[in-house]
Formats: sequence, structure tokens, C-alpha cells
Amino acid sequence: MSEKVLMKGNEAIAEAAIRSGCRHYLGYPITPQTEIAAYMAKRMPKIGGTFIQAESEIAAINMVYGVASTGRRAMTSSSSPGISLKCEGISYLAGADLPALIVNIQRGGPGLGGIQPSQSDYFLCTRGPGHGDFRLIVLAPSSVQEMADLTSLAFDLAFKYRMPAMLLADGTMGQMMEPVRLKEEKKIAAAAPWAATGTKCERPHNVINSLYLDPQLLEKRNIERFERYAKVEKKETRWEEFMTEDAEYVIVSYGITARISRNAIMKARKAGIKVGMIRPITLWPFPSAPIRRLADQAKAFLSVEINMGQMIEDVRLAVEGKAPVELCFRAGGMIPSPDEVFKAVKKLARRK
Repeated sequence: MSEKVLMKGNEAIAEAAIRSGCRHYLGYPITPQTEIAAYMAKRMPKIGGTFIQAESEIAAINMVYGVASTGRRAMTSSSSPGISLKCEGISYLAGADLPALIVNIQRGGPGLGGIQPSQSDYFLCTRGPGHGDFRLIVLAPSSVQEMADLTSLAFDLAFKYRMPAMLLADGTMGQMMEPVRLKEEKKIAAAAPWAATGTKCERPHNVINSLYLDPQLLEKRNIERFERYAKVEKKETRWEEFMTEDAEYVIVSYGITARISRNAIMKARKAGIKVGMIRPITLWPFPSAPIRRLADQAKAFLSVEINMGQMIEDVRLAVEGKAPVELCFRAGGMIPSPDEVFKAVKKLARRK
């Protein structure tokens, strides 16, 4: 491990991707993630990598498809409207069982919205961003250190399960600066046996494709894919618990709002209100099991989000009606303060 350095979240993602073996970045600038592209433009030529600023987001994701089909580590990054444009290509990646990393540093919406931070792409990313039956592994960092660590993890999981992975953060996380300890560079093995690398007449052709005109074959492929997704749910679900042992009220929050919620929890504890928190680290697979377990002891749950209420649906599904689930939110690029979260907790406690 290296010494700690002060970095922006976006820069930490880019450097961590390089140290994870990524040598192909294909993207298009959009606020608030452009520092990722700028960092890659500077670093890739120095290490023998490829940086391409594509003519559009659509072109960028299809270039990722091309690189991923060779078994190499490729990534793209964008922000909310740009991710919408990439959705068709993401579906093609999933349909061809190709590993790749997509980074989404969210901004407010819908439409062009604004350039302020948001968590309003939760539905888009966790439900399968694109047409057809598929999933992405979605990782949500809450610090610059996790921006780096989860970038590395996202690549590893993508290749382990042959599926796209997404790092989902908001504009605050991308722009904030914190000390980060970067891992040593990984030695990446040669291209996987499924990759399209040329046969040299020594093996059968590997065909990378997402088109299946035989409906029975397409059904078979989809079922096989979801069997793989079930393994991801069983083995790769990640979360953090904070002061949940005796919690009568449980906050569920991720990313920057989880950090804000920690301050609110400490204030509530001083006021005699027993509050804890589940912080999802994987948004898909969603950590339903620990929430379901806490539903047996908690009087109520509070979903804290920077949107009009999206993750709250998954929280309610996990709670299974055992306790009420309320929402504390800001939208349009506004972020809830610790005092606002504390007031929402107090309101819950008064009701019970």
C-alpha cells in the first residue's frame, strides 16, 4: 500500500482503475465527472494505455463493448444524462456477458436538470439500465477511499461473473477531496479463454454476440444469466452496520447521505433516541437480509436520500410490512443536513 495522498473522488477513481489494470478509457465529458476523463487523458499515454474522447456517449459505450470483447479491462464514465444515452450499449454488454466498468457521478434531473449532486439514478441503475432481462453489480462509495477501493472491486467482480459493474456516486463524492491510500498496481493475467483475441488456428472461434434469433436459445441464455446473478446475490452483497445492536429506529442510507446520517445518529443518541444505520455498499444486490433481520426489533425505518424517494421501495420490500418506513429527502441538487435528518428521526420517535 502507498502513502496517503490528497485526491478528489473523481481522480481517485481514475488512478484506482489504472492500478487495477485498466488500460482503455473511452468516454465523453459531462459535469460533474469530467475530472475522470481529464485524468485519464493525462495518464493513459504515459503508461501505454488508450484514451479516446468519443464523439458521443453512445459511441463511447460501444467502444467499451469492443475492448471488453477482447478480455481487456475497459471503462467509461459519465453523469446522469450521459448514462441514459449509454443504456443501449450497457444492455449489449450484459447480453454478450462482457465485463466492464461504468462510472456514474450523478447530477440532478430529470432532463438536463442541474449540475448539483443527486441520487436520483437509483432506479435507473439498480433495475437494469437498458432493455431486456439483466442486472448490473452496483457499488456505492461513501468516501474518497471507497471511491478507489470499490473501483478495484468493481473490476474484479465484473470479470469474476462476466457482467458489467457500475460505480454509483453523486457529484459531492466526485468533487470532494480526502486523503486516500491507493493500492499497489495489480498484475493482470492474460486475456480470458472466452475472449475474442484471434485463434492462430489453435482453437475454435470465440463469438461475442448478444443476438439470439432462436427464442428457446435466448430463454436458455437468460435463465443461465440469472442463475449467475443469484450467485452474486448470495456471495457479493455488501453493507455496513452502525450502532444497530440496540437500535429502535434504523436509518438506511448510502453515499454522502450516509455520512450526514452518522452525525444525526450521534445527536439522536445524545438525546436518548436509539438510532442505528444500515449503509448499503452494494445497491444491487441490495442488502435485504440485514434490514429484514432488524425489522424484528425496530419500531420504524427512515430512508435518507437525495431524490424524491427511490431506495425506499427496496427498504419497504425488505421490511415486509413489519415496521413503517418513512422518507427523509431533498431533491434537485439539495442535500439534507444532519439537523434535517435528526428532526425526521425525532418525528418518528414521537409517533411511536
